[in-house]
Amino acid sequence: MARPREFNIETATLKAMNVFWAHGYEGATLPGLLTGMGIARGSFYKAFDGKKPLFMSVLELYDQEAIIPAVILLSGPDNVDGWDRIMLLFNKVVGAVASGDRRGCLVCTAAAGPAAYDADIAKAVGLALDKMRKGFEIALGASHRHSDLNEIKRRAFADMLTAQYVGLRILARSQASLATFERSASVIQGLSDLID
Repeated sequence: MARPREFNIETATLKAMNVFWAHGYEGATLPGLLTGMGIARGSFYKAFDGKKPLFMSVLELYDQEAIIPAVILLSGPDNVDGWDRIMLLFNKVVGAVASGDRRGCLVCTAAAGPAAYDADIAKAVGLALDKMRKGFEIALGASHRHSDLNEIKRRAFADMLTAQYVGLRILARSQASLATFERSASVIQGLSDLID
């Protein structure tokens, strides 16, 4: 008779997400994961089969916890202008750094790391970033200044905003000053005037 699992798999995955988020995929060692998750090596392999399968589960959880809420913010209430939604998202990035949160975005960190050499991780990262791009497109369509952009221009603008978002979220993991983020947000605000 098999022994029942001695830990909650969802809680363990959430704890693993925090380890990966803080250290990145490569920096998250097995001992560090075991300590962070509060489980033994045997339990780890029974539940997750290894580091990569765990990371894939963590990316799914991060999608639910961070990516989808960001897209909901961009899709936002109809009474908030789409460009204001976009700036709210970028200002949240600045606010996170101002409060001392230098973890950035787990998906963005994965884009700059294991997605470069692992097709499965690259696919998961691509799907998440595509959700972000579509969120930016929705927000642009709800912007009084940008709703008349044709589909090609709107897509290009959304691509550029996604790239800016990824860049800032990766930069958050560096020692860049808060002023760097504030200037970047200010420049992004100014982009609204350049696109027509």
